[in-house]
Amino acid sequence: MFISAARNIGIDRLAIGLSGLCLVHCVATAVLVLMLATAGGLLLDPRIHEIGLAFAIVLGAVGLGRGIFEHGYMMPSSVGGIGLGTMAASLTFPHGIEEVVISVFGVLVLALGHDLNRRAFA
Repeated sequence: MFISAARNIGIDRLAIGLSGLCLVHCVATAVLVLMLATAGGLLLDPRIHEIGLAFAIVLGAVGLGRGIFEHGYMMPSSVGGIGLGTMAASLTFPHGIEEVVISVFGVLVLALGHDLNRRAFA
């Protein structure tokens, strides 16, 4: 049980770290687009966002899903699912400030879900 909980906490920490990288990517992209229009083309490639979302979904499903079975609390998974849904919804917006704001909000909510999951093991 303790080994499984420790493994899940590691997954949650990895997912929180990925959320942080996503946050840095969103903010850095917005700043770079404002400063260097040519750099924005590479960083705003939709594949980066789709691949990042795929990683977030996998880590969310593994980390938050295992949390349900280990500690039995649904709240972390529910909060994380809202964050993932918000991140997915942001992909439907054209590149711009709206997409960045929605993405950042989704990332923060997902990170909160993983943090709640990690704390439920403690």
